[in-house]
Amino acid sequence: MADQTHVLFVEDDDVIREATQLALERDGFVVTAMPDGLSGLEAFRANRPDIALLDVMVPGLDGVSLCRRIRDESTVPVIMLSARADSIDVVLGLEAGADDYVTKPFDGAVLVARIRAVLRRFGHAGGDRQADGAAPADDGGVLTFGDLEVDTDGMEVRRAGHPVALTPTEMRLLLEFSSAPGTVLSRDKLLERVWDYGWGGDTRVVDVHVQRLRTKIGQDRIETVRGFGYKLKA
Repeated sequence: MADQTHVLFVEDDDVIREATQLALERDGFVVTAMPDGLSGLEAFRANRPDIALLDVMVPGLDGVSLCRRIRDESTVPVIMLSARADSIDVVLGLEAGADDYVTKPFDGAVLVARIRAVLRRFGHAGGDRQADGAAPADDGGVLTFGDLEVDTDGMEVRRAGHPVALTPTEMRLLLEFSSAPGTVLSRDKLLERVWDYGWGGDTRVVDVHVQRLRTKIGQDRIETVRGFGYKLKA
């Protein structure tokens, strides 16, 4: 996968940008590296990369704004890079449409692992939920929850008959919920299944994506079970 993957990397620190580009290229990625948000947006439109790595604090057009611009045009996976794990910028980046984030300073091997994890779930949006015990869908793969229809074969969602545009991460999240309606799924379990984390991760990623999903399929469709997680109302 890596030798065919084009990465857009936007970072204003020359040392970090050059070192990270070299590290990614050693792993077989093709990298377009840009020093600011405006040139990053131009490079995105010109090259249509497979994944974007965006530092939050870049000049011209900050990483969060750049993420929003990319998300307006594409569902390409986006990973935000932030210098502080507790920064509000992390949440802002996720709310803008980012799929994950990595805290600086980061180990090159960790960054590569996170990139590959994101690419795996984007390449296999449906996963293998039936193999995990989900009941086969009726009506040709269409699951119905009130006015919400989830086509697990066509990877399409409709609400009250109208198409709902979801990113691949949002789609995977919805598929997890719809495979076990009424069952509480913990944040850790969702991190493992949707974000492919084999280790503990930041549950803010889950919380923000659940909220984004709620805005698209209905605020009351996914219920918060305090202290445990979330469940889809059947």
